[in-house]
Formats: sequence, structure tokens, C-alpha cells
Amino acid sequence: MHTKVVIIGSGPAAHTAAVYLSRAELKPVLYEGMLANGIAAGGQLTTTTDVENYPGFPQGIDGQELMAAMRAQSERFGTEIISETISKVDLSSRPFKFWCEYSDGPSSPPHTADALIIATGASARRLHLPGEDKYWQNGISACAVCDGAVPIFRNKPLVVIGGGDSAAEEAMFLTKYGSHVTVLVRKGALRASKTMAKRLTAHPKVTVRYHTVATRVKGEEKARGLMTHLAIKNVRTGDEEELQANGLFYAVGHDPATALVKSQIDTDAEGYILTKPGTSYTNVEGVFAAGDVQDKRYRQAITSAGSGCIAALEAEKFLAEQEAEENPLEKEEDGRAKKPEVNGDVAPEYRANPLL
Repeated sequence: MHTKVVIIGSGPAAHTAAVYLSRAELKPVLYEGMLANGIAAGGQLTTTTDVENYPGFPQGIDGQELMAAMRAQSERFGTEIISETISKVDLSSRPFKFWCEYSDGPSSPPHTADALIIATGASARRLHLPGEDKYWQNGISACAVCDGAVPIFRNKPLVVIGGGDSAAEEAMFLTKYGSHVTVLVRKGALRASKTMAKRLTAHPKVTVRYHTVATRVKGEEKARGLMTHLAIKNVRTGDEEELQANGLFYAVGHDPATALVKSQIDTDAEGYILTKPGTSYTNVEGVFAAGDVQDKRYRQAITSAGSGCIAALEAEKFLAEQEAEENPLEKEEDGRAKKPEVNGDVAPEYRANPLL
């Protein structure tokens, strides 16, 4: 099967790109994966109960409900969504080649695409503590900015695990809501910058406990029961104790889902796809990256959606230019590719953008 543009991913970046591309009549195909990276289609938002910082939902919205709405919007405009995981890609030449994990055998011919948008996301590292699965999103989170203001954490003792800048930033953020924040650091010093470490240790609502790890999460023994305590251990002395804690926030890093393309696209030391600043362009012409797979700083649903829009517009521009090179009659008088049309008029996304 040949497609003009393929989107790999199922989160806000992927579906935003799909909406823009399908409205521009490019008939994108979106591969949402089948438990790709161990996460259901829809990405990390499907593991979140209340999303309160996504515009347009003053009462908040369930993460799964939000992603279901995005998926429905993609389909409404004509995106073909395939619940398959892409297992292999070949980006050495265009059209790009790819194979699916389940429907394609070892000798199957490849699917092809003229442009590719990679929006495979990143998953938060988990510690797999006893009790973690039971209280995940019922007291345990991997994003303080996303979940810190939720009512179950307000004026309650909270714990952050991690010793880097991200952990320090999340702990400082949580002081706005929790009664006190305890930061657990396995080693004898913070890895955070000196400025951030100084701010953290000087805050009256923060206690940093060094050489300390969490060993078990405890809480209410009922359906959707909430976390209430955290067992901890000093790795030097072996002393164990139990802290009252109504919230536990992991700040131990994320793993970008780039194994599929890592050897073919430039990535940084942590595996995030490198893009030209302010764009979705990768080092491979025709391949674009959007969402958390290229964003290790913000990692928010709204920023992912914005980068999906950018990727769609840039992929559209790329395809139009490729068609214009193949058919000189499709060029404007100034030599640029004609802007995409919908029902005989320039697509709305392009009317106010002189760069496209």
C-alpha cells in the first residue's frame, strides 16, 4: 500500500497532525499501534484520569475520553486509522518503506509513503514498587505539572522521587498545593544544578532525604482506593520507616519511543529525535517528528498537539513542493508550490500564513 503521508503514533501530536492533513485532502494513514511500548492507543493520556489543564474543558476531562474525542475527530475528516504497530522502517530513500508487526510476514512487500510523521511519544520510567499498579493515578503520578493541582493532593503530604533538575522543579511546583513535600534521593547529593538545588533545600515546605529509597506504596483497601502511606528505607543504615503520603511523583526520567528509527535519524544522548529548532524537520528530508518523542522539556498534551500541527503544515508544504518539482505547471508565478486547496479554495490553514 502506498500513502502520501503516514503518521506513526496515537497521542495528541498524532491526531492533531491527522486532522490538519485530512482537512487538506491528503488522506493520511495513522498507525496507532497495538499496545505499542506497552501503552494502549491514545498514549500516556489514557493512563490519566482527570485532565484539568487542557483548554476547552472547564470541568476537566478524563484522559481516555479526551483521546477518544481526538480519534473521532481524526476519523471525521477522513483519516484512515490502522490498529497495527509498525515494526520496521527504511528511511534510506523515498518513498519510505515500512512493515507492520502482525499483518506482514518476513517476505511481505513493504508499504510505502512519501512523507512520514513520527509521533510515537515517550513513556515515563516507573519503579515497579509493590502497590504501584494499584495506586497509579490514585496517588501516584509521573507528572506534577499535569496532576499536582488535583484535589486529592491539596494540603496533603507529598513525595517526589528523583535528584535531578526535573525532580527539583516538580517538588517546587508541588509546594503550591501540598502541605509538605519530601524529596527522596538515593545518593548523597542532588544532581540538580546548584541554583535549583539551593532553592529546593531552602524552601520551608521541602525536606530532602538523602540515601533513601521507596520500598512499598500503601493505601485504602477498596475499589479506586487512594494512596495514604509510603514505606521508605535508608540504603546506608538499613533503617525503614513509613511516611504519611497522599501523593507520590516519579521524576526519574522518560524513555522516548525511538527504537524504530534510532539508527536512521539523528537523536540526542537520551534518544530523543533532534529537530531543527522551531520546526518538526529531522535530518532526513520528508521525515518529521512531533510530540514527546522530540520534546524532553515540556511533555504536555497541549504542546504535543501544537507540534503535531507544525508537523502537518510542514509535511504538507514538503509534499506540495515535491509535486511541483515533478509537475512544473503546479508552481505559482514566484516559483513556490501552489498552496493546497479544499473545494476549489486555498485550505484555511494556509490563507494567513505567507510562509506556506
